[in-house]
Amino acid sequence: MSAEFDAALDRQVWNMLHGRLAHLAVDGGAAIRLDPRYGPFAAARDASDEAQAALASLIAGPDDEIWLVEPEAWPAPPGTRLVRTAPLLQMIADGSPPVPGPHDPEIVELVEGDAAAMAEIAHATEPGPWGELTHRYTNSVGIWRDGKLAAMAGQRMLPAPGLSEVSGVCTWPEFRGQGLAKRLIRHVMERMRVQGEVPYLHSYAKNSGAIALYESLGFRPRRAMTVTVLAQA
Repeated sequence: MSAEFDAALDRQVWNMLHGRLAHLAVDGGAAIRLDPRYGPFAAARDASDEAQAALASLIAGPDDEIWLVEPEAWPAPPGTRLVRTAPLLQMIADGSPPVPGPHDPEIVELVEGDAAAMAEIAHATEPGPWGELTHRYTNSVGIWRDGKLAAMAGQRMLPAPGLSEVSGVCTWPEFRGQGLAKRLIRHVMERMRVQGEVPYLHSYAKNSGAIALYESLGFRPRRAMTVTVLAQA
């Protein structure tokens, strides 16, 4: 892997909001966050007093949170409180791409009219934070069963040209064990490859079942990461 990719992935939120997703950024100068309607991700330039103060200023109110995804837990700036931290495993599929599979007729693009169904499955299964407009930038696909969105997957972070995060992977409990997530992830990966992107993703570090699934699809562990969730004090 190139040094450029390593640097982009270590500080992915900072890089995506100063690059490919800058149009969705709320810029605080020494800190930056994703428009909260799209999600809670934020990053500071560094841990200096200036950057920490700028980071704290981006929290919109008592009901707002910001999520930082960094190699280490991020210290809470003055005026904020630590809600929680959680260890993540960042994985990347930078080996030889798999041979494309046959067309899967059950997999369909999810569109604006599917927003409510996408939010419902995301809030119920918690694959990651999901905001009011998250569906508009994730390019998600799904599988429907009997009029219900049974499973979905998409993309989220774009930290550098040539890198794209697989995200929003979720399945309603009654449809689990049928291989739906694997089919959807493979589809998203193939689309990324066609677009010249290397897929990567995150799993909670203790989710051994998900990690085994990702490894079966060609992902390898890259490094440990930590998500830090902050709110106003």
